Amino acid sequence: MDAYQAYMREIAEPMRRELTNYDFTELLEPSDVDQYMKDATDDTTTFVVINSVCGCAAGLARPAAVTVASQNPIKPDRLATVFAGQERPATETLREYIDEPASSPSMALFKGQELVSFLGRSDIENRAIEDIMTDIKDAFDTHCAK
Repeated sequence: MDAYQAYMREIAEPMRRELTNYDFTELLEPSDVDQYMKDATDDTTTFVVINSVCGCAAGLARPAAVTVASQNPIKPDRLATVFAGQERPATETLREYIDEPASSPSMALFKGQELVSFLGRSDIENRAIEDIMTDIKDAFDTHCAK
């Protein structure tokens, strides 16, 4: 790892912990992503945050994701995260499961391996955090209810 990569990893560590401290599984390698998605049965719901160092990730995406994932009565079965710009191959592998243009930060909700809800950067930046949380809550309430 060169000096730049080491520096960026150090800078990103607190941003990773914002999610992993709330039970988001960090997917670091393409094989991690493929296995995680393969393990999803047809009725399993999976919420994935594509993390980034961008300001809207820090101020809006991560706090909204963590708040709804931890407080909403209806929750997905599994929580995961990849870090765009850090684990590029893992992020690219996850994006193969998402039929949307690459976007970071972003949030995807899957039922089995089917994408049922997606919030891209354009759905996050320049919006009130309460509106983003409402979008996440609505997706959970619609697709995660048993």
